[in-house]
Amino acid sequence: MSENHAYTNDLITESSPYLLQHAHNPVNWKAWKDEILEKAKKENKLLLISIGYSSCHWCHVMEKESFEDQEVADIMNSNYICIKVDREERPDVDQVYMNAVQIMTGSGGWPMNVVALPDGRPVWGGTYFQKKQWMAALQQIAALYKKEPQQLNDYASRLEKGLKQLDLIETPGSQMKFHREYFIPIIEKWQRKLDTTYGGRKGAPKFMMPSNLHFLLRYSHHTSNDFLKNYCLLSLEKMAWGGLFDHVDGGFSRYSVDEKWHIPHFEKMLYDNAQLISLYSEAYKLTGEKLFREVIEKSLNFISREMTGENAAFYSSFDADSKNEHGEAEEGAFYAWQKEELQKLLGDDFEIFSEYFNINSFGKWEGNKYVLIRSQSDAEAAKKAEISEDKFSEKKEKWLKTLFAEREKRSKPGLDDKIITSWNAMMSSGFLAASQALGDPKYLKIAQRNIDFILRELQKPDGRLFHSYRISKSSINGYLEDYAFVIKALLDLYETCFDEKYLSHASEFLKIVQKDFSVQNTELFRFNSAADRPLVSNPIETNDNVIPASNSVMAKNIFRMGKILGKPELIEKAQKMLHSLQERIPDYPDSYSNWLDLMLSITYPFYEVAITGPRAFSKASFFHKKYLPHIILAATEKESEISIFTGRFKKEEDLIYVCENGSCKLPVKSESAAIAQLEEV
Repeated sequence: MSENHAYTNDLITESSPYLLQHAHNPVNWKAWKDEILEKAKKENKLLLISIGYSSCHWCHVMEKESFEDQEVADIMNSNYICIKVDREERPDVDQVYMNAVQIMTGSGGWPMNVVALPDGRPVWGGTYFQKKQWMAALQQIAALYKKEPQQLNDYASRLEKGLKQLDLIETPGSQMKFHREYFIPIIEKWQRKLDTTYGGRKGAPKFMMPSNLHFLLRYSHHTSNDFLKNYCLLSLEKMAWGGLFDHVDGGFSRYSVDEKWHIPHFEKMLYDNAQLISLYSEAYKLTGEKLFREVIEKSLNFISREMTGENAAFYSSFDADSKNEHGEAEEGAFYAWQKEELQKLLGDDFEIFSEYFNINSFGKWEGNKYVLIRSQSDAEAAKKAEISEDKFSEKKEKWLKTLFAEREKRSKPGLDDKIITSWNAMMSSGFLAASQALGDPKYLKIAQRNIDFILRELQKPDGRLFHSYRISKSSINGYLEDYAFVIKALLDLYETCFDEKYLSHASEFLKIVQKDFSVQNTELFRFNSAADRPLVSNPIETNDNVIPASNSVMAKNIFRMGKILGKPELIEKAQKMLHSLQERIPDYPDSYSNWLDLMLSITYPFYEVAITGPRAFSKASFFHKKYLPHIILAATEKESEISIFTGRFKKEEDLIYVCENGSCKLPVKSESAAIAQLEEV
C-alpha cells in the first residue's frame, strides 16, 4: 500500500514490474505517454529518459545508488521531466535511444540514460553512472540548457540526421542475383572469430547467439563441412556443460562473463531459452545425442513449472539477484554453492560429484562459492568412478534432486510475469521444435494452448496484435517483431499438426504487416506501426542479434508462406527483402545470420513435401524427427484447397510428393523413398 512508503509517484498505476519497482522512488517518474511528451513541449522542459528492464542487475544498482537518493531526486525533479521506460514493453523507444547512445559514446547497454530536448531529440546519454558522475552531468546539462539552449539544439539536429541515416535502406539498383559462391569469403572471415576450444565466439563476455549457430549448422549440412559441424556441436556441448546452464533445474542464463561458459550473468530470459530449445532440438535430430535431449526436457520442465501461467501464457524473465543468507540482494545467490554445504548434502558421494561438477579451482567463482560446471561426459565420469553408466545416471539424478530440494528453501530471484507477445510466440516455436524432435505430444498441446491464448487475449477486435499483457491489461500496439514471431509460430504449428486454420491466421497477420509496416522506397518493414506516434526516428530493424531481426524473420515467413500456399509473388518479395541487404552482409556476416539462412533456401535445393491420405499425419512424424532444414512440410487427410494438394489427394491411398518450386516428382508411398528423393542432387 502506498501509505507504507515515504514516496509514491505516477508509476504506481502501471502494470510493468520494472516500472512498479520504481514507483516508490523520490524521483517523480512518469511513464512514456503522449500526454507526458506534450507536457514537456508545453513547459519547454528537458526530458530525462531512463530505460531498463526488471531482471537487469546494474539497473538495480543505479536505482539503489541514485534513484532512491533524495539529493539526486531533487536535481532530477527540478530540472527534468523524468520518464522511466521498460525496454521490453517499448522496444521501439529503446531502439531509437540505443542508436543515439551508440553514436554518442560508441557503446550501449542497460540501464540506458538519455537527456533529450522537449521534442524528444537526444543530446546526451550513457549507461550506468555512479552517483557523483550522475549528479554532476545532470547539473551541467541543465545549466547549459538555461544559458545556451541553441548549443544543445544544434547538437540535437546533427544527431537527428545521423539517426535518420541509420534508417535509410533503399532498394539497390543492382540486379537481384544469389549464388553459392557468395558464402565462401563470408565463411572464411567468420571462421577466424570462432572459439574452437569452448565454442561460441572468441573472448568474453560470451553470448549464445542461437541464430548464428542455427545458420552455421545448416551451412555445414549443405556443404558437408565437418569443421563447422563439429564447431556447432562443440558449442552446444560446452554451453550445456557450463554454469550458463542451470544443471539443477534447467534453463539458460543470458550470457557468460568468461570464455568457458562458467559464470553467467544470472538472468534467465524467455527469449534465450525459446531459441536455444529450438536449436538443441535441431541438433538432436541431427545427432540423437543424449545430452541434447536432457537439455531440452529439463529446460521445458523449468519453463512449464516456473514461467507459465494458468492461462498458458509464458512469463518474461527471472532476475539475476536474490536475497542471500543475510537477507541482502546479491547476484547469483540462488545458484551458487559452498563446498561445506555440498559435502553435508551429498555425504559419501561428494567426491564423485565434485569431480563431475568441478568443485575445485576450475569451478570456483569467488570467495568460497562454486557454480556447477562440467568438463567431461557421463561416460567418462562413470569410467573414472569405476561404476556403470546406468549407476552413474542414478547417482546424478539423486544428487540433482537433493540440490533442487535444498535450493527451493532459498529466496528465489524476482519473476517478471509480464507477457510479451513476440517472446511467447518464440517459446511456442521452441515447444513445437521439441515436439517434433522428441515425438512428445504434450509439447504440442502446450504450444497450441499458448497460441490460442495469443489469438484470444492479445488480438484486438480489428485483428491487430497487442505487444504485452499483464493483470488482464494490454495497451501497447504490437510491433513488427510481434507479428513476425507470431506468424512464424503459426507456420510452425501448421507444420506440426496441419490444422489449416493456423495458415489462415498467418495470412491475415501478413496483410496487417503489409498495411501498417510498409515503408516507401524500400522492400523492408518499419519496426513500429504507422498508427503509432512518430518517434525521433523510425528504425528499420535488420541486424540479427541475440534475437533475429524482425525483418529477417518476416522475410523467412513470407518465403515459407509462398512455398506452402504456392504463391510465387511472396517468394519474390522475400528475395527482394534479402537483396536490400546483400551488399551489407559481407562486412559483418555474424550480424545477418538469419538472412544468410534465407539465402541458403534460395541458393541450395529447397523442397515442398506434401503428404496425402488417411495416414498422412502419422507419416509426417517420420519427417519431423529428421534434420531436414531445406523443406516445408504439408499434410492432409482430406480434400484441401491449398494449392500444393490440388489434384493429389486420394481417399484410400497414402502418397508422399517431393516438389521443388511447385514441380513434383512422382509420388511415393514410403518415407524412405521420399528421403531418397530429397537426397538426389
